[in-house]
Amino acid sequence: ALFNNCYSLHSLFPCPKHTLHPSQHVAQHAIKLHRGQGAAANHGLRWVSENCRRLAGLLRQKNAAVRKLGAAAAAAGRDRALSDAERLFQVHTLEVFQRELNESERSVFQAMLGLQRVLKGDFRDVVNMKESSRQRLEALREAAIKEEQEYVELVAAEKHQQEALKVAQDQNKTLSMLDEILEDVRRAADRLEEEIEDHVFDNNKQMKGVNVEAVLRVEEDEEDSKRRNVSRLVAESDLGLSMLIDSQNNQYVLTKPRDSTIPRADHHFIKDLVSVVMLSLPCGWLCTLMELPPMFGYIVCGVLLGPSGLNSIQSMVQVETLGELGVFFTLFMVGLEFSPERLHKVWKISVQGSGYLSFLMVGAGLLWGQMFRLHPTQTVFISSCLSLSSTPLVSRFLSGGTRGDKEGELDYSSVLLGMLVMQDVQLGLFIAVMPTLIQASNGDIDSALIGGLHVLVLLAQVLVSLAVVLLLCWLLRAHLIGPFYRKLHAESKGNKEILVLGTTAFVFLMLTVTELLDISMELGCFLAGAVLSSQGSMVTSEVTSCVEPIRDFLAIIFFASIGLHVFPTFVLYELTILLVLTLTLVVMKFVMAMLVLSTILPPGSRHIRWLVSAGLAQVSEFSFVLGSRARRAGIISREVYLLVLSVTTLSLLLAPVLWRAATLKCIPRNEKRQVT
Repeated sequence: ALFNNCYSLHSLFPCPKHTLHPSQHVAQHAIKLHRGQGAAANHGLRWVSENCRRLAGLLRQKNAAVRKLGAAAAAAGRDRALSDAERLFQVHTLEVFQRELNESERSVFQAMLGLQRVLKGDFRDVVNMKESSRQRLEALREAAIKEEQEYVELVAAEKHQQEALKVAQDQNKTLSMLDEILEDVRRAADRLEEEIEDHVFDNNKQMKGVNVEAVLRVEEDEEDSKRRNVSRLVAESDLGLSMLIDSQNNQYVLTKPRDSTIPRADHHFIKDLVSVVMLSLPCGWLCTLMELPPMFGYIVCGVLLGPSGLNSIQSMVQVETLGELGVFFTLFMVGLEFSPERLHKVWKISVQGSGYLSFLMVGAGLLWGQMFRLHPTQTVFISSCLSLSSTPLVSRFLSGGTRGDKEGELDYSSVLLGMLVMQDVQLGLFIAVMPTLIQASNGDIDSALIGGLHVLVLLAQVLVSLAVVLLLCWLLRAHLIGPFYRKLHAESKGNKEILVLGTTAFVFLMLTVTELLDISMELGCFLAGAVLSSQGSMVTSEVTSCVEPIRDFLAIIFFASIGLHVFPTFVLYELTILLVLTLTLVVMKFVMAMLVLSTILPPGSRHIRWLVSAGLAQVSEFSFVLGSRARRAGIISREVYLLVLSVTTLSLLLAPVLWRAATLKCIPRNEKRQVT
C-alpha cells in the first residue's frame, strides 16, 4: 500500500519533459507554490521522494507501536493482580490509542486519494467540484463524530483513573464519619447523573435524516465573565450562556442541559424581554397622546429593537413564542364576551360569509395568476393566505364598544367576530392542506383528481373534528363546567391565584384538545371563553378581572413581535408598488365582503355591512407563519415572501384608519365615543 501510494504521488508530479495533462499543470503549479516561484521540476520530485521516505518511517513506527500495544493488552489480560474492572479499563485505554493511530493513518491516505481525484477532474465542471466538496465534507463529519467519541471515552478514562487513585489513597487512611457520608453522597450523585442523562447524541446520530453540521460556539464577553468572577473552566462548561451559530447563520441556545441538577437561565431572553417591555411604555404612551391605538407603539418598539433597527433582540423565536400566548388569551377574552346564545344567532352567517369570501379571494387570485402566468399552487396559497383577517387586532377595536343585547337583534360585533372565528377554523384546514400544496408544487402528485380527493378527505376530517369539539363543549357546559367553577371558587376563598390557575388550565386544556384534533389552537381558546361565558355575567366578570391583565401584557409582546418582521428599508425601496398592492388588496377585500354580506344579511343592515367589511379589510398576522412555511417548502420564492410580509404589515397599519372612518360613518353619535 505504501509503494502504491508513493507511486501515485510520483505520478501526480511527473517530469515536464513530456506533454502535460491539464491536471499535471496544476500539480506543477502546486510544486512551485511549495518550493518557491520558478523552482525546477526536479526539486518537486525530490520533495515527493523525501516525504514518501518520511511516510514510510512513520508507518514503520506505527506498526511497532501497534505490536507493543498488543503485547501490553495481552499482559494486562494475564495480570492476576488487577481486578476485572481495572483490567477492562487498561485494555480499553490501549484500544482507544490504537484506534487513534489507525484513524491518523487512514486520514493520510484519504487525503492522497482526494488529491488524486481532484487532479483527475475538470476545473470547469462545477457539479463535479461540488460533489468532491460534498464527499470531503461527509468524511470530515464522520471523522468529527469519531473524534468526539474518542474524546468522551478519554474523559471517562481520566475520571476513572482519578477515582481509582483516590480509592487507593483512601485505603491507606482511616476515613472520618463526615468523609464516609460525603463518599456515599458522591456515589449517589454519580448514579443520579447516569440515570437522568438522556444520551441523545448517541441515540440520534444514526437516525435517518440526521446530519452533522459545523457550528460556532460563541461565549459571553470576557470582561463580563471577569466582572461576575466566572473562571474560564466554568464559562466553558456553562452552555446556558453560550450561543451556537451554524453555517446558515441560524443561532441556537441551550434548551436542555446534560446536567439537569444545575438550574440555568437564558439570560439573552431575559434581556430581550426587559428591552421590549421598557421600550413599549414610551412608544405606546406617545401613540396614546397622538390619539392613535397603543398597539402602533408596540409595533414600532419591535421595529426599533428588531433586525431592521438596533438588532438587539437575540432570542427572536422565544419572544415570538411568548407573543403567541397573547393571541391565545386575546381569543379567550373574545370568547368570554361571545355567549353561546350569540354564537347560535350568527353561526350560519359566519360560516357562509367566511366561506364565500375565501372562495372569492381564491378565484380572484387564480385570475391574477393567469394574467401574470403564475403557478396555480402559488396563487392558491397567496390568495388563501391574504383572505384571512386578524382576530386579535379586531378584538382590540371592539373592546369597549357597544353591542346589541336586545332579543333578536343582530349586532355588527357578533357577525364580525363570528366570521373571524370561522377564518381561524379555515386556518387549521389550510395548515392541514399545505403538505398537498407542497407535493403539487414539486410535481409529486400524479393528477389533479388525486389532489382534489386528498383535499376533500382533509376537509371531511376537519368537519368531523369540529363536530367532536362542539360536542365536547356541550358536555362541558351541561355537566362539568358549572360544578368545576363552583368548586374552584370555593377553594380559592378570595385568593385569585387558584382562580387564575384553574382558568388558565381550562384554556390550555381546550387548546390541547383542538390541537390534537388538527384544528387551530386559537379556536380552542375561543371556545373555552364561550363555555365559561355560559355560566352567567358574574362568572364572566370575575374571570375577566383575573385574566385581563395577563392578556394585556402578553398582547404587548405579541404586537412587538410583529414589529420584528417589519423592514422599513425594504418598504422604502419598494414603496410605490407596496402601496399599490396594499390599497388594491384592502379595497378588494372590502368590496368582496360588502358583496357577500349583501347576499346573506337581511335588508336594513347597511351599517353592519360597512363595519364588518371594514374589520375584514386587512391581512392576518398568521400570514407571517404561513409564508415562512411556504418559503421553506419552496411554494413561494423569497421575493414573494417579502411582498406578502410587507403587504400584511401595511394592511395592519391601515386597519385602524379604515375602522375609524367606518365607525364615524355608520355608528350613531351617542355610540361613537365608546367605539372609537
